[in-house]
Amino acid sequence: MAPSTFILCSIAFSLLLSLVKPFEASNLEIEELSWLDGDRDEEINMVQGRHDSLRKCDFGSGKWVYDQTYPLYDATTCPYLSTRVTCQKNGRPDSEYEKWRWKPHGCNIPRFDALEFLGRMRRKRIMLVGDSIMRNQWESLVCLVESVVPTNRKTVTYVGPTMAFHALDFETSIEFCWAPLLVELKKGPGNKRILHLDLIEENAKYWRAADVLVFDSAHWWTHSDKWTSWDLLMEGKHVARDMNRMVAYQRGLRTWAKWVDLNLDPRQSRVIFRSMSPRHNRDNGWKCYKQSEPLGYASHPHVPKEMMVLKGVLKRMIFPVYLQDITTMSALRRDGHPSIYTQAGGDGVVKQHGADHGSADCSHWCLPGVPDIWNEMLNAML
Repeated sequence: MAPSTFILCSIAFSLLLSLVKPFEASNLEIEELSWLDGDRDEEINMVQGRHDSLRKCDFGSGKWVYDQTYPLYDATTCPYLSTRVTCQKNGRPDSEYEKWRWKPHGCNIPRFDALEFLGRMRRKRIMLVGDSIMRNQWESLVCLVESVVPTNRKTVTYVGPTMAFHALDFETSIEFCWAPLLVELKKGPGNKRILHLDLIEENAKYWRAADVLVFDSAHWWTHSDKWTSWDLLMEGKHVARDMNRMVAYQRGLRTWAKWVDLNLDPRQSRVIFRSMSPRHNRDNGWKCYKQSEPLGYASHPHVPKEMMVLKGVLKRMIFPVYLQDITTMSALRRDGHPSIYTQAGGDGVVKQHGADHGSADCSHWCLPGVPDIWNEMLNAML
């Protein structure tokens, strides 16, 4: 039997097993994930080794420092914030969470300068691609720059799954594209939601001409069965009800990586993949409730499996993609989430119904807040 035929047969058999026992890893899946075992830190610690200036500083390792000069903008004057992240407006009684900056060990992240940033990004398209937490980061970046742009020289446009803030005098756009899984999620027969692990162009056509691309994709791959985003997974002509989530994530990322390698030119485009934003929503979603300051250190540092899968895919790419690691630093900031303050009068809901009523948002971030620091880091990387 020819090797290619054998591989196809193995994949088909693996997917058939997934149809019968969707929650058990097949032999092929176990083999695909076997490279996660062992110590590969030296190989994958810095994916984009070509940029010596970035290698000198590990932005992801450091501590949170209280700074009275923060926040970097006033939420009451930035019209681009979603209601659910304007925590002060929604009744949050404390504001200290706005006043922390990140200090890497051995170096500094420059304070964000809106005019300097727009000057460097003149005549460029910056696009952030991902889920609602990437939208969170997009709103932060827009608020960081919009105050230096006259009212009649800025606008927001919407095309398909994208929204774009335009600083007209700089001919700069800061854009967000909704693509939480990166690959395509389509409706199929019987209105079934089918996740196509090997298709991406319907989403990627919006990214093609961007000068700076920032990606994120993790949370939607790991939703519980009740909230899963798909009914079926498809790769080529093979269909499965489910498979090991990390195998599916790896295959989706490989499709994204192949598209980047084949379609982007590193002389014209910068590509950054932002790591997974941590969720503090254990204990029935109340782990971030009434938290008012950062943790001093991570008592049990944990590298998510999603991060290991992502690093493995990135280090096999031809295109130089830089990994922006915000996971550990953000894990210390359980005080930075909206918690119950996702709408006006949030505190009243708890007073009326008690802390067991509903749940707190411990996934997204208050603004101003933690995503502003991600963007200061992004600015330094660019």
